[in-house]
Amino acid sequence: MERPRPVIECGEVALRRWRGQRDFSSAHQLIEESVDHLRPWGPWVAQHGEENTRSFLAKAGTGWAGGRVYNYAVTEHGTLVGMCQAYRGAEPTGWFRGYWLHPAATGRGIATRATSALISEMFTLPAVRYLEIAHDSDNTASAAIPRRLGFTEARVRHHLLAYCDGRRSPDSTVHQRQHRRAQGPDVTEYVR
Repeated sequence: MERPRPVIECGEVALRRWRGQRDFSSAHQLIEESVDHLRPWGPWVAQHGEENTRSFLAKAGTGWAGGRVYNYAVTEHGTLVGMCQAYRGAEPTGWFRGYWLHPAATGRGIATRATSALISEMFTLPAVRYLEIAHDSDNTASAAIPRRLGFTEARVRHHLLAYCDGRRSPDSTVHQRQHRRAQGPDVTEYVR
């Protein structure tokens, strides 16, 4: 089974495979400092804690080994600033992408460069025919990334968000998709 490279460099930004529990302290601190920033967009944040960080890192290793999910730490000049991943979708040739950054790292193109680099890497794998990014319809910053990289809207899913305090609120998730191009994706301008 072919897998993406464990380290993907794109200028001052790099993606590197998580190193299991050796990354616990830095991963936990990154999430801890980002909780308020992520809370509106990531229901998983409500469950944040040391145990969940350890579980995430363990699952990142087994998911990579099984070829189901490729989780990366996003670094800028060697400093951890976020996370991104590609994970297998319901269809065998479709993969989903996810990403988030520490609030101090937003607005500088880091998420776009990291996403672009992982798109290019994933499209080198013969089994990957398309990538899809899902984002909350109200998250305009996250929505801008797939548009910048040539994704097109595939569908909108309306649902109720359930919060740990029992509240529920209507929400919409937009799915944007990019198919493998015959010549490969034209996203290299962001991977510098």
